[in-house]
Amino acid sequence: MVKSLASPPHRILLFLQQSSVEWCSSLWLDAIREIDPTFRRTVIVVSKFDNRLKEFSDRWEVDRYLSASGYLGDNTRPFFVALPKDRNTISNDEFRRQISQVDAEVLRHLNDGIKGGYDEEKFRPYIGFSSLREYLESELQKRYKEAAPATLALLEQRCSEVNIELARMDSKIQATSDVAHLRRSAMMHAASISNHVGVLIDGAADPAPEQWGKTTEEERSESGIGSWPGVTVDIKPANAILRLYGGAAFERVMHEFRCAAYSIECPPVSREKVANILLAHAGRGGGRGVTEAAAEIARTAARSWLAPLLDTACDRLAFVLGNLFDIALERNISRESEYGRKTGNMDGYVGFHAALRHAYNRFIKDLAKQCKQLVRHHLDSVTSPYSQVCYENDFQGGFSSSATSYYKHNQASAASFCLELSDGGQESCDATMKDQENINPGKNVQQTTPGKGTEAREALRECQLTVPETPSPDQPCEVVYAGVKKELGNCIEVGPRKRIARMTGNRNTEQLKVHNGGSLLFGNGDSGSRSSSAYSEICSSAAQHFARIREVLVERGVTSTLNSGFLTPCE
Repeated sequence: MVKSLASPPHRILLFLQQSSVEWCSSLWLDAIREIDPTFRRTVIVVSKFDNRLKEFSDRWEVDRYLSASGYLGDNTRPFFVALPKDRNTISNDEFRRQISQVDAEVLRHLNDGIKGGYDEEKFRPYIGFSSLREYLESELQKRYKEAAPATLALLEQRCSEVNIELARMDSKIQATSDVAHLRRSAMMHAASISNHVGVLIDGAADPAPEQWGKTTEEERSESGIGSWPGVTVDIKPANAILRLYGGAAFERVMHEFRCAAYSIECPPVSREKVANILLAHAGRGGGRGVTEAAAEIARTAARSWLAPLLDTACDRLAFVLGNLFDIALERNISRESEYGRKTGNMDGYVGFHAALRHAYNRFIKDLAKQCKQLVRHHLDSVTSPYSQVCYENDFQGGFSSSATSYYKHNQASAASFCLELSDGGQESCDATMKDQENINPGKNVQQTTPGKGTEAREALRECQLTVPETPSPDQPCEVVYAGVKKELGNCIEVGPRKRIARMTGNRNTEQLKVHNGGSLLFGNGDSGSRSSSAYSEICSSAAQHFARIREVLVERGVTSTLNSGFLTPCE
């Protein structure tokens, strides 16, 4: 503390030391040398000098002590003082009289009590309290006179600055009556801030990211959002420890969202949930299969687990963009001071700056709300029962060659078959469907549906069998939809239910047991191994469907939607 107070070069140091302390053992004298090596602004005072005089008898002893040679240098002279011994409460005048009396006694002892006296010409100005007082007063007066020109110049400079500020404020007060001028200045300032926000999103190195940027952990804590919902592992994206802002921080949050999304797997499904899906439709004769049950489980899990991630991603991105306002202000100030110009002088308009900040925050909140709706729409679309996301892998490799060829052929001809909007085309389509309802393939082998080839006819022969309206109890049954059978394991649904046909194949027979409340999945105790196998199959298939939904959602929809939903309006 002493060094910090004594370091400024304009300060005078008063170093006080008792006469009983030798110069060679003075610790504080070394500290003074660190601050003022030449003692140019240091006044050294030796107190209680009257006690030390009793030790001297010859002149050389006194002169050597008074000179302090070898310790202070030839140009440094310490002052030697003594104060009255009486410590009682006395008046100021009495104290001054006693000080003068002590000074006189010290001088008399030097002249009369020391053999040969002392070098009065050399040391007399430095002995006595009165000599110290005169020196300090003259030194202060000299310092004040030396500092007067610089002080006057500083006062004139400050007066000039104040006058300029007053003139600026007067012009601003006069400008408040000019609404057009205020509007123009406000628009220029807002446009400048907007331009800086765009530059920060595109990538900028100023202001310093070390000062204005944030790490991933700081973004989580300061935003109040915390960790990603439903994610148990610690997500550490690339460059998590770097302080970033703007577009760089935006991309880091996007990468963090992808890592969080891919860290979530399909949660375990209880047998009760599977039973509620399968058996409910089996009771109504719907016959949902294993694939459809797994797909429904995956869709439900995706809506429950991925929706909070999407909301969190929007909130985190909104926080990153919200921080750009203060950074843009700092960048605007630095650029104005650098180029010496102001795009819009709005200093002092506190209400305007508050309104501008509020408008920016509201703009970011509206963007976050809109992006939440957009990504939720993507989630609803990809988890819709009408979406083919869950079945893309099955359509490409899960069926027999004839069924696969039939599906691909129908898919290829969908544009010409289903997008025909003329009246004739619709009548032809309806007639074709009507003619094929109860056709025995053995009798009408040559009749084919327009747009279907040989592979399609082979597929239809196996399923289009005419059976009595009321099948016998020993006949297994399946649901036929407009010429295409619905297999419980493959979940192909086309058109309304038409007729009951004879089922062929052991796999369909086992799946029918599910439809009829059999014991394939939830047996009566005699088929536990098959029940466990089917349950595991559904869980495994649900996990695959969930992964497919997650991949399509993250890769195809959400990433581009968040980029365009946030950055395009900001630009």
